Amino acid sequence: MTLPLPQRRPDAEAELPEAEAVAAFLAAHPDFLAERPDLYRILTPPRRVHGERLADHMAAMLSAERRRVRSLEAEMEAAVAVGRAGNGLNVRVRLAVLALMRAQDVTETVTQEVPALLGVETCTLLSEQPDRRGVVKLPRGTVARLLGPGRDAVVRAVPTETELLHQEAAPLVARDALARVPLWTGQPTLLALGARDPAALPARQANATLAFLGRVVAAAMAR
Repeated sequence: MTLPLPQRRPDAEAELPEAEAVAAFLAAHPDFLAERPDLYRILTPPRRVHGERLADHMAAMLSAERRRVRSLEAEMEAAVAVGRAGNGLNVRVRLAVLALMRAQDVTETVTQEVPALLGVETCTLLSEQPDRRGVVKLPRGTVARLLGPGRDAVVRAVPTETELLHQEAAPLVARDALARVPLWTGQPTLLALGARDPAALPARQANATLAFLGRVVAAAMAR
């Protein structure tokens, strides 16, 4: 069992024991470090000059660090697995945000990379005044009409105007989601997600997450 490390008080520096006292304490308690593996992460490893005890000490420190790395890797793999399985919209949106942060061509990333990360069939950028390649033109007033007053995102169990919003992927779309992309230019712009599997776009508690994704797309386009 890993025991918690003691918390240092602001005035603890003056109370620290001398090196000889620490050495004597460790000699009297040979299992002290073994019972507190977290300490190995902050200790400086010894040089392997001679003797098995130094080698064992270094091995313990390396083992502790490797366990920490494996734990972090397992968490990341679990997050990716959840995203690929189509569960946990929050996790999948985080993966999409990472892709947008490194994107050189935002429109291409939205249409080519983001669908797989979100577990949907299609992602489309649309604007009433498109100013770049790959953004689909919308009739004036479409964004306000589709989102409705006071909303930045909506999930639709019965999609409409699918040919306009999802282009050639329209026949595959069983459920879609629309998110406002608030560009600094003020041009009404929309992110449209189309899914074959309704579970990929949950109808409940998804609007805030999708609205956040729309803001991230706007920030990436403003770079």
